[in-house]
Amino acid sequence: MRRFMCTVVVALIASACSGGTRAETGELPASGRYELGRAATAAEIAAQDIDIGPDGLGLPAGSGTVAQGAMVFGAQCASCHGVRGEGISPFPQLIGREPRAGFPFGRDPRAVKTIGNYWPYATTLFDYVRRAMPQLTPGSLSDDEVYAVTAWLLAQNEVIAGDVVLNAETLRLVKMPARDRFVVDDRKGGPEIR
Repeated sequence: MRRFMCTVVVALIASACSGGTRAETGELPASGRYELGRAATAAEIAAQDIDIGPDGLGLPAGSGTVAQGAMVFGAQCASCHGVRGEGISPFPQLIGREPRAGFPFGRDPRAVKTIGNYWPYATTLFDYVRRAMPQLTPGSLSDDEVYAVTAWLLAQNEVIAGDVVLNAETLRLVKMPARDRFVVDDRKGGPEIR
């Protein structure tokens, strides 16, 4: 068996050293391209271009209420995050405004970060839920369901009232309690990056 293994290893080494084809060596053809695949269509790019920034640019049409969000959360989120958003290990706690005063997160690594005491933008909460949740079927919620669960999460964290209808316009207006605790990243790239 040992002789067989040595023979296989020697054969592999000889094959690797023999030069091989361009595909095997990674050498680019004269065109400078591997000539694999094709350019993405505008529709394919649009389907993947779903990120929402802090300013809310790109928020889709749709709306959701806190009551609708409670149903979506119960059906899609509670199995990981708990019925009240208290978190079920290893999944994080989502609800909680403590501490209400101060911002100890840089000094105390034990401080629990929740939507209500840490997240700086409500629009990025929408973005995260839309792209990454629920964990086993990310991206499966409709835009209305994402607005609704975002409304429920914000209401449970005492950021918005329980009767607010969230949509692209109202979500942009939500000011998170921790918003002013973050430093704006104004780097543009290049040598000035600190």
